[in-house]
Amino acid sequence: MSKILGICFFLLTVGFANRAYAQMPIDSNIVIQFSGIVVTADEDNRIIPLPYTNVAIKGSTRGASSDLNGFFSFAALQGEVVTLSRLGYKTVEYTIPDTLHSNLYSIVQIMSEDTLLLPETVIFPWPSRKHFEIEFLALDVSDVQREAAKENMSPELLAELRQNMQVDGTEVGRMVIAQQAADFRYEGQFKPQRIFDPLAWKQFIEAWKNGDFKNDKKD
Repeated sequence: MSKILGICFFLLTVGFANRAYAQMPIDSNIVIQFSGIVVTADEDNRIIPLPYTNVAIKGSTRGASSDLNGFFSFAALQGEVVTLSRLGYKTVEYTIPDTLHSNLYSIVQIMSEDTLLLPETVIFPWPSRKHFEIEFLALDVSDVQREAAKENMSPELLAELRQNMQVDGTEVGRMVIAQQAADFRYEGQFKPQRIFDPLAWKQFIEAWKNGDFKNDKKD
């Protein structure tokens, strides 16, 4: 939280300084340094940084991603439309003013979660337990349907479904965010090797004792 407040204070200080020393508007074709912080609110309504937010110029490939503190910075032009997007949050579009008095411009953007509303489903219960018993006893389940149900619930078929069923959007998003977090964590350095990890050696020794590395093929 202190890092966020410090960056916000820095951005506000730069903004006031730019206004104080402005002489004349900058032409809309001149490049400016566009910086900012992306934040959101947690379950306790506390302001927290929102890392890995995509900040890009609309209709182009120029942009950046916010770091662990929610900070981003890249070059842009006055009047360009900036798109801020992140999985699970509402996309925000921000237009850089074309009447700036400095070549530095900064913002603090709040992102809100995107809630997906599904169609309403109304479940009507049976009028009474007696009505349910009558309908349940009158239900005719043939042998063909019973065998089909057993086949569909077989362990082999369930295992095949678990192996081949594609992941949904939520799981893909978590995998992407986890990969991005790992890349940011070890950026500019080699990832640590597990050769000195005692837990990895313990698993290797136990697997060796259990004979997991033995070749079952006989000459």
